[in-house]
Amino acid sequence: MIVEVERYDAVSLHDLKKIADAIIGRMQQIKVWLLEGDLGAGKTTLIKVIGEALGVRDTMSSPSFAIVNEYEAERFDRVFHFDFYRIKSEAEAFDIGVEDYFFSGYPCFIEWPGKIPSLIPPVYATIRIDIENESQRTIAISVHDGQEENGV
Repeated sequence: MIVEVERYDAVSLHDLKKIADAIIGRMQQIKVWLLEGDLGAGKTTLIKVIGEALGVRDTMSSPSFAIVNEYEAERFDRVFHFDFYRIKSEAEAFDIGVEDYFFSGYPCFIEWPGKIPSLIPPVYATIRIDIENESQRTIAISVHDGQEENGV
């Protein structure tokens, strides 16, 4: 069940830093973050800004071919970044042990989560990035509490 939704307009790097701070403020309770949006919407860019705010010193990039990148961070010790765009089935993701990552207690950022719907843990947040125009994005963050919509 979605328990909360926040919306932001982002037109600058400064805006992304404020959004990253809002996301980081929720990371004690929420470890799994799904990023949705079209190609080029800015999913990886937002993850890089979040990583920078967490104290990741390595250069962050999309794990398009590796599927997962692990980074050391000053806050939370490690951060995992997944990109499932190229996988052909959930079995591929399962075989690399995604559940171990998702339940590790470390922040996980997942691009193209629609490729692995049954592997997503019950408590997570979705970051939806929509392109308004060349320089503006709308970012909506929804928190999912693990309860079914019918209250079960």
